[in-house]
Amino acid sequence: MRPQYVTVSRVNQYIKRKLTKDKDLRNIFVKGEISNFKVYPSGHCYFTLKDERSQISGVMFRNFAKSLKFKPKDGMKVLIEGEINVYDVRGTYNLLAHKISQDGLGDLYVAFEQLKKKLRNEGLFDDSYKKPIPKFPKRIGVVTAPTGAAIKDIITTIKRRWPLCEVILFPSLVQGELAAPNIVRQIKNSEKYELDTLIVGRGGGSIEDLWAFNEEIVARAIFECNVPVISAVGHEVDYTISDFVADLRAPTPTAAAELAVPKFSEIQNNLNDLDRRSNQAIKLKLSQYNLRFKNIINKNIFKNPDLIYRNEQLKLDELVLKLNFESKNLVSTNKNKLSEIKNSFIFKNPKMIMDKKSNQLLNNINKLEVLNPLNTVKRGYTLAKVDGKVVSSSKTLKKGDKLEVEFKDGSVNTEVI
Repeated sequence: MRPQYVTVSRVNQYIKRKLTKDKDLRNIFVKGEISNFKVYPSGHCYFTLKDERSQISGVMFRNFAKSLKFKPKDGMKVLIEGEINVYDVRGTYNLLAHKISQDGLGDLYVAFEQLKKKLRNEGLFDDSYKKPIPKFPKRIGVVTAPTGAAIKDIITTIKRRWPLCEVILFPSLVQGELAAPNIVRQIKNSEKYELDTLIVGRGGGSIEDLWAFNEEIVARAIFECNVPVISAVGHEVDYTISDFVADLRAPTPTAAAELAVPKFSEIQNNLNDLDRRSNQAIKLKLSQYNLRFKNIINKNIFKNPDLIYRNEQLKLDELVLKLNFESKNLVSTNKNKLSEIKNSFIFKNPKMIMDKKSNQLLNNINKLEVLNPLNTVKRGYTLAKVDGKVVSSSKTLKKGDKLEVEFKDGSVNTEVI
């Protein structure tokens, strides 16, 4: 018989029908190592799953990928729940992943660690960004569920410890897919109310229940908030991303209220103690000043104030006597000197002093006249000059010097040859 040939498409379709009808392949659990993991613009994720001997192509379509709590990375050991499917156009089969989790760790834990590392590297956990919590707040905001133990504990604790403070509730979902955006919206809304402090949190629960406070959008909203934020999520052993990024972490909502306000009774006791200490200090100072005042007024100088000026009066009298004596002595001495001058020979014969000075002047004039070089010229001598200077020796002259020869009746110019 002549064989019946079929098309490639029919072969692939036949194989696809066989595989898709196999119940073991329609809900399969596979573990292996991720490689070549890529997320396409469509939102679909493509990867290869392998072990020591084999590998299989895998895909996770967008509707399943949206539920991923972490980002798979090459080399990561994973557990995949899905089904085997045949792509008959190419004649290949692959693993359609419905759920991916890290082998040995929960996917929420992996997502938590990945976001924690990312935000730490960006500096959102740095202490330099932490704002101080006001010590005496007037208005505190609380972002949490409007019902439940958390808000009741917070309000009760604040009113008990610091009744002067106003509490404003910003009601929000704290669990489920809509919780994170709802929390972010209320955090931003709280900044319009001039708050001193903002408490963000909820009561305890599983990691899934608390997951809204591990969302990146919530972490960034807390970091960007202008008001100091206290994170109060779950119990003391629970840690969320909001705890790391907030300005202060409280182990419980009740503890957050205690950290947000002081205890009125303690403040009152401190004030009473300060009042008591200040009164004691004032009394001590008054006692000390009173003692000093008594010591001063009991001094002899205050009992006999005339002693202050009595000694000074004696000094003044001594100075007056001394001044009178010195002035009289000075006048007497000057009178004697004046009398001696009046009785002196010079004072009685002033004309003799003038005659003596006149004779001395005439003698000096005669001496100058003898030394006058013009008198020498008048006697028939000449006076030779070079550049206005008298030539006293022919040895000082040289050829070409111009001489000025002065006679008694004039002068002539000549040149040395």
